[in-house]
Amino acid sequence: MPVEFNTNRDYILEDDCVLLRPLDSKDCENLLRFSLEEPEIWQYSLVQAGGKENLERYIRIATEARKAGREYPFIVFDKRTQEYAGSTRFYDLQPAYQTLQLGYTWYGKKFQGTGLNKHCKYLLLRFAFETLGMERVEFRADNNNARSIAAMKSIGCVVEGVLRSQMPKYNSDIRRDSIVLSILKPEWLGGVKARLEARL
Repeated sequence: MPVEFNTNRDYILEDDCVLLRPLDSKDCENLLRFSLEEPEIWQYSLVQAGGKENLERYIRIATEARKAGREYPFIVFDKRTQEYAGSTRFYDLQPAYQTLQLGYTWYGKKFQGTGLNKHCKYLLLRFAFETLGMERVEFRADNNNARSIAAMKSIGCVVEGVLRSQMPKYNSDIRRDSIVLSILKPEWLGGVKARLEARL
């Protein structure tokens, strides 16, 4: 039976390679090195986290959205290196429709291309579909963010289309096109899960 997604509860998702736990205000110190040394991580992000003040704001927005029941942010811990690696979250939670979005995902450069993302996505998708009983998990990205789009396709996401001029880019009058991708529960259970497991 699906369980109610209580955003006030602390959910821990983990396997042999990665641990995901709720992001909190104390995590600024755990992620600060990325903010100071790799600000380009947030090139396509709507909420920038380069620099300590921006990172504090980024975390505050995420944790306040969790308290309001709209989002559920995680911090990512790489068990292989014993280091914090980045962050990801569920957002646009729609329990009445059994849908949510998965995004705001970023990793330090050291952790990109290491397979960490696939472990994270596997845990998050399994939790969404098999524990929470979601029927649809949606992903969005700037249509120019080729790296992110390739990563989503590689885990089994289906491209649904592009929302043209959907929103302004960060601190800019330029508007972005947003690509929309998704995985449906029958797709997850019918092959996406098994293919992703085989690549872990």
